[in-house]
Amino acid sequence: FMEAVKAGTSYELYNPRDKAVAGTLDAREVYDLIIEMAWATGDPGIIFIDRINRDNPTPQLGEIESTNPCGEQPLLPYEACNLGSVNLSKMIRITDAGTDVDWDRLADVVHRGVRFLDDVIEVNEYPLPEIGELARGNRKIGLGVMGWADMLVKLDVAYDSAEAVALGEKIMGFIDAEAKSASRKLADVRGSFANFSGSIYDTPEGGAIRNATVTTIAPTGTLSIIANCSSGVEPLFAVSYIRTVMDNDRLVEVNPLFEEIAVKRGFYSRELMGLIADHGSVHGIDEVPEDVQRVFVTAHDIAPVWHIRMQAAFQKYTDNAVSKTVNFDNSAAPDDVREVYDLAYELGVKGVTIYRDGSKEGQVLTTGKSAQKAASADGLGDGGRIEPRDRPSITQGRTEKIQTGCGNLYVTVNWDEQGMCEVFTQMGKSGGCAASQSEALSRMISVSLRAGVDPEALVKHLRGIRCPSPSWAEGGKVLSCADAVGIVMEHAVQFMETGVAGSGVSKHMDALDNLAGACPECGGSLEHESGCAVCRSCGFSKCA
Repeated sequence: FMEAVKAGTSYELYNPRDKAVAGTLDAREVYDLIIEMAWATGDPGIIFIDRINRDNPTPQLGEIESTNPCGEQPLLPYEACNLGSVNLSKMIRITDAGTDVDWDRLADVVHRGVRFLDDVIEVNEYPLPEIGELARGNRKIGLGVMGWADMLVKLDVAYDSAEAVALGEKIMGFIDAEAKSASRKLADVRGSFANFSGSIYDTPEGGAIRNATVTTIAPTGTLSIIANCSSGVEPLFAVSYIRTVMDNDRLVEVNPLFEEIAVKRGFYSRELMGLIADHGSVHGIDEVPEDVQRVFVTAHDIAPVWHIRMQAAFQKYTDNAVSKTVNFDNSAAPDDVREVYDLAYELGVKGVTIYRDGSKEGQVLTTGKSAQKAASADGLGDGGRIEPRDRPSITQGRTEKIQTGCGNLYVTVNWDEQGMCEVFTQMGKSGGCAASQSEALSRMISVSLRAGVDPEALVKHLRGIRCPSPSWAEGGKVLSCADAVGIVMEHAVQFMETGVAGSGVSKHMDALDNLAGACPECGGSLEHESGCAVCRSCGFSKCA
């Protein structure tokens, strides 16, 4: 397919049942559509299936048709994943000569990991006889890594550098060689995998080996949370970020390596950590020394081509595949996606996922503590309770249509001579929980407005509320239906003050540009990495 794209020719479609030609398509038109949709939505990711099948260790059993959802594990029908990851952040040796990779410890952990994963195959209970038969027949395992970004920080090496790419290739080459050595030693005792005959290892010089594959690099979203390290071979997602807990308390979470360096070098302060969390990166923060800024690069600080170069470095010595997400700013163009896909093909990557900021899920935007303004005492009733004033008979107002994750939301804001007095909402799709909840929200807002609550205070409380289905509209992120109502109210406030309708969705929000979505389990921040969305607050993963 990719050669047809280069040549500008068509390619044939095959019936998967009888392999007969079912039609032809223009390769460039299809490729352009793939790129356009990936740019617009984050999907589809791509895999180079011919490349995957060239590395198929058991071609006598059939062709590989697809991978698991995250793309790191190509499997035959009825095969199973059996993966493990070495925490590279722990493979560091500090001596008088400096800090270096602890190669001896890494080799020991790899050998133990291979044996452990092979044991898992033996003792595991499989849901279907066919799965058990093929899992034991091929004994595929996938030992990979996590904590790569943390290791680079400890070695004082920037992720987006030739030195980091070369080191990544060296480390994965070492891991793959040691893993195969461990598998061959196991074969001397336990025998080769059952489907060895006809495999790529079945050659005069091949020798026995216990496992058809030994290395895979998975996302490790949940594993890295447990191990408190960076995920897979991904760069750091955030140096500091905001976690909102009960009563809207604002907790600043800081990367422990960054905090340690900041304390040691004397530039640590809670205020600075909060500033970095709001900024989303240490880049451009004057209080952070330039050499520290260079090492603590995050996913969105790194040019997309460096993501691919790093992935290719690890793929070179990985039997299966490498799960990796290439992060783009929202301003990226489709041609930027094309450049990454082309480079992935040229450098030998087996598959890649891209995520353009705001394309699939509105990203989490941090909210500061909203200062609550006291309501006017003019509406006090009996017992000191605030009572809303009567609805005026005649009002004026404006209606906006805004796209949300639940569909189009029509928000009407009305006011009279005393100010804003009511809000109406109507979902484009009638009925359902979303419509009833938005109606309830608008009624409560209307009561609050007529009780004297400042519209700006309501806007500040509504903006930034997240749900698992955000959207992108008017050049900004709409995080939920409540956020959408806040946006329209904000526009109305500006119109009432200046006579000019407000637009855009950015006021009152401090962007943390490398977090995306709201966790459906705990409401925390989701991070897009390696094709998955992971919550570091509770461990939720959309791929689990």
